[in-house]
Amino acid sequence: MGMSTGGAASGGSRRRRSRKRALMSEINVTPMVDVMLVLLIIFMVAAPLLTVGVPLELPKTQAKALNAETQPITVAVKSDGQIYIQEETYPIEELVAKLTEIAKTGYQERIFVRADRSVDYGTVMQVMSRISLAGFTNIGLVTDQETTS
Repeated sequence: MGMSTGGAASGGSRRRRSRKRALMSEINVTPMVDVMLVLLIIFMVAAPLLTVGVPLELPKTQAKALNAETQPITVAVKSDGQIYIQEETYPIEELVAKLTEIAKTGYQERIFVRADRSVDYGTVMQVMSRISLAGFTNIGLVTDQETTS
């Protein structure tokens, strides 16, 4: 009797060991999901930092954002009066020449003018009038949206 009980116990333990050693056929996707969520968070944080342009303190308005299919040419006027096209600084005399050189679709190219809120109004109008007199017709002013309190 003792032998039959001992034999059954040892046979049962062999089966259990073989089950533990069997290969797992399922893929564990939890680590992959964790990595993807971390990457998503990194890209969500980094995306706003990748905007092209010169750091300015733009004036605030209640206008809504425009839909844009293509990247426009950006002309920025800093508070010290320096003029930037995209991220390169140029004197005001070279502004029109560089814009016509950069414009891919000719005079129909969209040009956004960004100016620091402390820039003199006359300086902004001087930049815009040079762009307009050169023949560019699609000119816009860039502002930040006001936050309603």
